[in-house]
Parts: sequence; structure tokens; C-alpha cells
Amino acid sequence: MELIVDLKERSYPIIIEKGLIDKISEKVKNVYKGKKIFILTDENVNKYYGKKVVSALSEYFDVKLVSLKAGEETKNFNTLPMVYNELLDFNLTRSDLIITLGGGVIGDLGGFVASSYLRGIDFIQVPTSLLAQVDSSVGGKVAVDLERGKNLVGSFYHPKAVLIDPEVLNTLDNRFFIDGMAEVIKYGCIKDKMFFEFLYEMENNSDVIDNMERVIHKCCDIKRIVVESDEKDKGERMLLNFGHTLGHAIEQYYNYTKYTHGEAVAIGMYEITKISEAKGLTVKGTAERIKEILIKYNLPYKMDVNIEEILDTINLDKKKLGKSLNLIILKEIGNSEIYKTTTEFFI
Repeated sequence: MELIVDLKERSYPIIIEKGLIDKISEKVKNVYKGKKIFILTDENVNKYYGKKVVSALSEYFDVKLVSLKAGEETKNFNTLPMVYNELLDFNLTRSDLIITLGGGVIGDLGGFVASSYLRGIDFIQVPTSLLAQVDSSVGGKVAVDLERGKNLVGSFYHPKAVLIDPEVLNTLDNRFFIDGMAEVIKYGCIKDKMFFEFLYEMENNSDVIDNMERVIHKCCDIKRIVVESDEKDKGERMLLNFGHTLGHAIEQYYNYTKYTHGEAVAIGMYEITKISEAKGLTVKGTAERIKEILIKYNLPYKMDVNIEEILDTINLDKKKLGKSLNLIILKEIGNSEIYKTTTEFFI
């Protein structure tokens, strides 16, 4: 399956294909004609796919791989100098290529490195987690975290291609598979009631795995359409942040140690919908429906911290413009809107 993100001269393909990792050199050769490739990955992914990818690409390219510690803590501004130094040691120039082989952390960090090193060099996303395959690898948002919040330094910088192999999910730790399902459910919530119902009717995770290509394709297609209409996140693209305003704050409150990104977003989707329903902004019963699907996929839905305690973190949210906060709420499943409010909404 192939989708094209149509951004005129910055357009790029999303290729979804089982077993793609075994044909990675031929896919890379289709979009890159240079000599050198720098691969950024993490220790977990390196264990399974590092050698395989390096040896395939080494037939045609001069390759260097750097493996970082897995986890959100790595996506830190302070990691950058070390990575830049590795690029300089490898004499990587503006005509060369970076490949990000990993989940959302590696994709975001490596994409930011590509956007900023020598004022920008080409990169290809090879996402290996469900969350990265359905969400973060598409759309050109790249960033690193500061101590005071997630993704506070970043840019819009699109890859040359996104290469997705659903089979790599077979080696994914179950918790991180569940983590990615939160973003999958989000797409149904904001844009596609039929897709939400399709996920709701599934018996269990193995049903989802049997339909993985369809699931990834649907999520990437929704994201592609939204990104094409609002590349720089000034309007409709904000809808993709449903659950995230609260989710990011929860993640940070626990210093990224208690909840994964998807788990925190799941809580955010339910809690925000519960409040918007109580305010009469959302069709009654929507929060309960979200709660049921989250339980089905073993995702949390309840906050275990008092909301007042995380308001300061919400105040640093990037979707805040002046004093107002652009919060994403659902009118009903499959129909979302940007609701201009303030942090008072949560009290």
C-alpha cells in the first residue's frame, strides 16, 4: 500500500508493506542517490534490526549506525551535541542522508537533527512502533523536549519517505503495542465514526494485528489529509491533538516514568470528554463509549492526580495562544472541533 503526502515540491510517499525491512535497500535507493547514510536508532530496536538494516544498506552505501538509550529521556535537548558530533565524525554532508529507525522518540529526535544539522539534510523515517507508524512518523513535526515540557524546541521538516513494515510490530513489547492503540483510537474519535466502530467490534489485540495494514493505512490516510490542508498546525491539524493537552501534562507530571505517551493520551481523551459532556458540548454517553474502548484495549482512563496540580504544565502547552487554550473536544464520536477556552475549563 502506498499513500502520497501531497505538499507540492515537499511531497513524499508513505509505503506500508509487510516484510519491507528485508527490502529496505531497494526502497531507500528509490528516493536517495547519494553515498552516505547515518542511521539513528535505540538499543531496543538495534537488538532486533540494527545488524540486518546495516548489512542490507552497506551493499550500496557507506553506513554508520548510532544507538541511543531507549525512552523519552533520550529525546532531550542535551542529547543533541553528542549526535551532531557523531555526524561530524562521519563527515556527513548536505548531500547525504539520515535514517531514523525506531519509535516516536527516535523519529522526533532524528528528524530534528536532520532539520538543524548543516541547516537541513534529507532523512527517511523507518518507524518501528505502532505509535510511530500510525502517527508521529507522518506530517513532518520533529522536536526535542526541554526540562519544562515536551516538544518545546522543534520544527516542521518532512522526510523524503516513510517506510512502514507492520511485521516489525511482532517484536514490540505488549505495553508499547497498547500504547500505540491510543493514537489509533484517537483517529476514530476525531474523524471517522465507522473506523471507531470497527475498532470497537474487534475481539482483542490479535484481531487488530490480523488487520494491521488496514489499521495503519487508515490512520496515515486521515493524518495525510489533515496535514495537506494545514501543514503548519494553525487550524485543522490541531484536531490531531485530541487528548494531548492533558496527556502531555500527565506525562510530564510523572517525569515520563509512570505512563507511556499513549497511556497518558488515553486518560486525556476520556477526562476531557467527561468534562465537555458535563458542560453540554458533547453528546451524552460519548465519554462512556471512549471509556469502554480504552478498557477493551487495556488502556487507562482515570486520572490519579488532582487536575489543579498539573495546570501549570498545561499553561506551557504549545496550543496555547496568548491567554486562550485551543482545546480539542468531540461533538460526538467521529466529529471533533477546536474549542477556544482557558485552563479554567479543567477546574
